[in-house]
Amino acid sequence: MRLIIQRVSQASVSIDGQIAGAIKEGLLLLVGFGPDDDQDDLDYAVRKITQMRIFSDREGRMNLSLLDVKGSILSISQFTLFANTKKGNRPAFTGAASPDLAKDLYERFNRLLADYCPVEKGIFGADMQVSLNNNGPVTITLDTKQR
Repeated sequence: MRLIIQRVSQASVSIDGQIAGAIKEGLLLLVGFGPDDDQDDLDYAVRKITQMRIFSDREGRMNLSLLDVKGSILSISQFTLFANTKKGNRPAFTGAASPDLAKDLYERFNRLLADYCPVEKGIFGADMQVSLNNNGPVTITLDTKQR
């Protein structure tokens, strides 16, 4: 499981000009799944995302978690995080999970996150436009296979 985690002051996702999800302070997650991802990857990612201290405290130090600031999550499925760009000019996505497996993992992942904070999301497989104000900017990558 690969994620791009962006600390945002606001973010939204639109599909065909209609807003599908929007948050204020919190995290925008771009989420991709591989064929070997399982419940352990989901649990690890949820724990890291909700407890990672990447929000500023009163002294301006990144010392607070998403839970501490009572933030929200905007979760966007992103199979392109598994792009292989080693050969040629066209990325290959053969390292990504099958659409059926990825959709199941994505839905389970979002349900787990929702146990901790409000979660908005895009629509799996849709052509989405994502808008954000990256706060900091703070952008972090997480790969659950590189623990």
